[in-house]
Amino acid sequence: MKQRFLGGTGLQVSELCLGTMTFTRAGDEAAAHRVLDTFTEAGGTFIDTADMYDRGGSEEVLGRWLKGRNRDDLVIATKVWGQMGDGANDGGLSRKHILSAVEASLRRLNTEYIDLYQTHLWDATTPIEETLATLDTLVKAGKVRYLGASNLAPSQLQKSLDLARRRDWTPYVCLQPLYNLLHREVEWELAPLSVQEGVGIIPWSPLDGGWLSGKYRRGMTEAPVGSRAAVRQENGSDDWRLRDNEETWGVVDAVVAVAEEAGRTPAQVALRWLLGRPGVTAPIIGARTVEQLTDNLGAVGWELTAEQTARLDGASARPLPYPYATLERLSNRGGS
Repeated sequence: MKQRFLGGTGLQVSELCLGTMTFTRAGDEAAAHRVLDTFTEAGGTFIDTADMYDRGGSEEVLGRWLKGRNRDDLVIATKVWGQMGDGANDGGLSRKHILSAVEASLRRLNTEYIDLYQTHLWDATTPIEETLATLDTLVKAGKVRYLGASNLAPSQLQKSLDLARRRDWTPYVCLQPLYNLLHREVEWELAPLSVQEGVGIIPWSPLDGGWLSGKYRRGMTEAPVGSRAAVRQENGSDDWRLRDNEETWGVVDAVVAVAEEAGRTPAQVALRWLLGRPGVTAPIIGARTVEQLTDNLGAVGWELTAEQTARLDGASARPLPYPYATLERLSNRGGS
């Protein structure tokens, strides 16, 4: 697996990042550790978790695996924001919560420092100055090496970067958004902004919850048993009904066709496409089993042809909303 620089920094990470959100769902820590072993044996160095994944359970599983390993060989990322208790200050991005949350994450991870510390969501109840100043103190104290954010609107990311620049605080160098062939909204503004500002993009849900993995095919009348869509439907979500449409199946058909042509799996094709998008450093793959992980790891070491990329681009393209459509049209015409 190749190493890539994270945005405009000198930090190198593997071109695929291993997500750990599912580590505690099956209740088999040994299986999670086997996934981690397989990932690192394949050259993976970048691992992402969050304090709110099973109320710290994911961090604990990762922390126990870290014991006895060379910590400096790995880039460990975690997140802060989630409600970790019943108290009024047990969540969000206040100074009080961040300072207590980072110490708790360090204990659970069995590490003296966190390579990439990310805000999980925007906190509209806390001044952004308070959040960024607190994060800066963590970097200066050596508890955190780099800062990132997840799930921000373009204006929120720009405001954060501008404020950090004006105050000489450590800026965000990484953005973790939803991004895949079925969700390309990041390209409207967030991706160009990230490229311009030297912010690396590490997309979450690159296979869109399994919709791009090959398990969903045109002609199905319901979600596969045990799939995320089936679970959501059981919980009262309309996930299947909302996705069972020509736009979804057109993308799935294109991914499957390219996969058959390239001798790859649909998941490998969807990940390979994302690896080639501007600004993307490392898609975050989630695997509950070694078999799933091995399939995902097959996304590296080869390239899509220009024609295959264009076919996937076309199948997943959607009409731009205002003002993006107007701006693109006027830009292409060279004036009003």
